Amino acid sequence: MNAPLIALTGATGFIGRHLLSELPKRGYRVRVLLRRPSEVPPGASSAVIGDIASPQNMSAALRDVDAVIHSAGLAHAMSGRPEDDYRAINTQGTIALAQGAERAGVKRFVFLSSIRAQSGPTAAIVLTEDQEPCPTDAYGRSKLEAEQGLSALSIDWAALRPVLVYGPGVKGNMAALLALAQSRWPLPLGGLKAERSLLSLDNLAAAVDTVLKAQGPLRRPFIVADPEPVTVPQIVAALRAGLGRSPGLIPVPSLFLKGAAALTGRTEAYERLAGSLVASPKALNQLGWEPVTATRDALAQLARELARGA
Repeated sequence: MNAPLIALTGATGFIGRHLLSELPKRGYRVRVLLRRPSEVPPGASSAVIGDIASPQNMSAALRDVDAVIHSAGLAHAMSGRPEDDYRAINTQGTIALAQGAERAGVKRFVFLSSIRAQSGPTAAIVLTEDQEPCPTDAYGRSKLEAEQGLSALSIDWAALRPVLVYGPGVKGNMAALLALAQSRWPLPLGGLKAERSLLSLDNLAAAVDTVLKAQGPLRRPFIVADPEPVTVPQIVAALRAGLGRSPGLIPVPSLFLKGAAALTGRTEAYERLAGSLVASPKALNQLGWEPVTATRDALAQLARELARGA
């Protein structure tokens, strides 16, 4: 019972589910904070706090808790939501939860922020935390404003800014790319040269463990990204290697791909696919973070797991 007790929000989400599974393996006890009563997986206790934008019952929910990991919130994929929704849940909800943790004597608050708090979907330079944040949408602004709210509190905190996270259950653009890689058709993506940073779920769990164990105070954001950026052709090749197949890539000039995207109304998706976004996790490395898996190995493993589950 001497193991640190962690309160976790968002335990039913893509990242939260993985943390709920991984944290006990790393020596933590987990208490899941829930919006409403529900079934909790074995090994985790629970406490109901209601709406994250106006949490209640905080003193009981956070009693004896050593640290909070806050992964709940409105996701970037929920496009079309009013900016006020992002601010109410991602900003005000985060600050309210941190204030409750502060009152309960919690030692550290770990916030799952986003690289979008720092940048738009593409960037011409390698991103570091030293650069002035420049979010370009409501989601990114809500995450940055939450970080700024945390800085006004006295509780020790760390904001993790992960790049695109991949693993079992991933959705959005990465899920679409996975589906393409699983097809047996040749793909016209071999000419895409831009590099992008990705982040495996296992490496993210290791980053959370690093900031939980770090000697404080921290009180700052940390970029989280796999060490080696990759191109779209390298992603497809790694996924197909996991399936025991050749890359099957055709080097179609990007000009043609851009034109086809414009004709089909997918210009924004193409820009995300063809644009560069490389982020440096140097600050987290200096804190002691050691990635547990290489990008291409993790992508190949993901493809194998999906194939077994199909």
